[in-house]
Amino acid sequence: MEKRNNTYQLTLKELTLKDGSEGDKIVEFDFDNHDNLFQIFELINSKKIFEDEQTAQEFALGLKLFTEVMLKNKQHPLFEELRPAIMEFMKKLKSQ
Repeated sequence: MEKRNNTYQLTLKELTLKDGSEGDKIVEFDFDNHDNLFQIFELINSKKIFEDEQTAQEFALGLKLFTEVMLKNKQHPLFEELRPAIMEFMKKLKSQ
């Protein structure tokens, strides 16, 4: 049985840079995630971990992008020391 993932498209556009100049770069890519990210956004918002919704969404998106890459590359030595801490962090987050 084939495992199915949700597919998303992310567009990141520079608006302004810290030197005050206008940004001109855009990155766009499709990616898969085993979770429904919009449900995750709602869940993180409902837990009131952060004061505002945007911070909660930035947190949730960053965490889900990072952990999905880590899951897809379980054997990569880069994640060897980090994996136990991330697993513990995720347990703590889910228990809140």
